Amino acid sequence: MFQRWVFVLFISVFVFSHNATAGNNFEIVTLGDRGGIQDGNLTAFLLKASKDKNYVTLDAGTLVNGLIVAEQKGTFEHVKVPDSSPYNKVGYLLKERVKGYFISHAHLDHVAGMIIASPDDSGKSIYGLASVNQALSSSYFNWVSWPNFGDRGDGFQLKKYKYNDMPPKKWLDVKGTSLRVKAFPLSHSGIESTAFLFSNEDAAMVYLGDTGPDKVEKSDSLNQVWTSLVPYIQAGNLKGIMIEVSFTNAVKDTMLFGHLTPDWLITELKQLERKAGGKGSLEDLKIVVSHVKYSLKKGEDPKVVIKRQLKEKNDLGVEFIFPVQGEGLIL
Repeated sequence: MFQRWVFVLFISVFVFSHNATAGNNFEIVTLGDRGGIQDGNLTAFLLKASKDKNYVTLDAGTLVNGLIVAEQKGTFEHVKVPDSSPYNKVGYLLKERVKGYFISHAHLDHVAGMIIASPDDSGKSIYGLASVNQALSSSYFNWVSWPNFGDRGDGFQLKKYKYNDMPPKKWLDVKGTSLRVKAFPLSHSGIESTAFLFSNEDAAMVYLGDTGPDKVEKSDSLNQVWTSLVPYIQAGNLKGIMIEVSFTNAVKDTMLFGHLTPDWLITELKQLERKAGGKGSLEDLKIVVSHVKYSLKKGEDPKVVIKRQLKEKNDLGVEFIFPVQGEGLIL
């Protein structure tokens, strides 16, 4: 009788754990968690639906170094390189398992990894708003800054990368995955950045590139993103929001240059809360805080300060998550 009870308990635990990982979730690996000047650890994430094998990137400030760090930390322990593959695990992931780059804007700390890796990369799509792809083509892949690995632009086109201009607010299927995606323009101190809303059947998550608060940017961009999220929140299907907080509250609005502080993030999330149904409507929602800028000044790490400032003002009931390079998380 005891043995039978143990067997039933084992099966129950197995089924529960299997179902917990087999749902319509999103798996993320942090390739770079910083913004600004910390080369080797600049904004980049891998994203995949839990049921998928293949990834896409959310920006690509750091790519190969991020894959190396993640492999060293055991984050890709589950990935098996086929015996027939000539590549090590980092090479296999880059060339076979990453199926596209979602680039929010063309600032160097969001694209440097992709550019540097391009000579040894495999063919894939670059997804971005037309203005972002134009900037990549004219500023980097132009045979002046770097060889032209794209399928448009100056000089001989090597056509390794296919630019996929995303029409704003229109759903697209992501090739090689089960994901669908919709792009929303964001305001980033005079240039166009992007929020990418991903759906995985009935589940959704959103990744926002660099952005300032609507009030400072004199924009309605974040408001439009929040409006698009309301149905997912009300249905309980929004798995998380990935959003930047570049500076502490000590930085004045005039010096933000299209970025957020803890106070401004709380202000914007309260706008979302009001739209979604009022107090408590964001309870337990995961907010992944990215792009904290590395500082050369003495004193506390800005990330430590930002964590504290967000915690002090968090009357929304949300869960703030600070990703670490090389580590994975599930939304």
